[in-house]
Amino acid sequence: MTERPFLFLDVDGPLIPFGSPSGHLQTAVAGSSMSPDEGNPLLQRLDPGLGARLMALGCQLVWATTWMEEANETVSPRVGLPRLPVVQWPRFRADEGPRGLHWKTRPLVEWTDGRPFIWIDDEISAMDRLWVEASHPGPSLLHRVDPIEGLTNADFRMLSDWVCAVTRTRA
Repeated sequence: MTERPFLFLDVDGPLIPFGSPSGHLQTAVAGSSMSPDEGNPLLQRLDPGLGARLMALGCQLVWATTWMEEANETVSPRVGLPRLPVVQWPRFRADEGPRGLHWKTRPLVEWTDGRPFIWIDDEISAMDRLWVEASHPGPSLLHRVDPIEGLTNADFRMLSDWVCAVTRTRA
């Protein structure tokens, strides 16, 4: 049996959309000294059904966010996810990789060790896609989510189609 693809999840933007009913962009407070429960009014934007939809994709879910372990303590219970592995980010070095490469890209590819993966984030660029295509031997989907809307039904259809295609070809 083939191993399930990894699915790397960012929180701010994909799971907590920044768009407000008034149309103004808002920001989250991850990493602040305030408790996320008390200091982040955007947590109410988390969709409690997201966890079931993400788990139904059949991937191995991994937090790929600056929330780090806070994602397990604050986000997971609100969206119905169990505790997930968390990518531990190495110290950032501006001289690593080509200009425009996101600081998460290299560590995520290293984490996969060649296995198929999806990366869901609102900061993915063309440079990230090019670098992964050249550096990662397995299938990958770098899926940029509109941070105003967060994950949508269309996003889930695309993710599901990709997982079905990859698992069908690797079986």
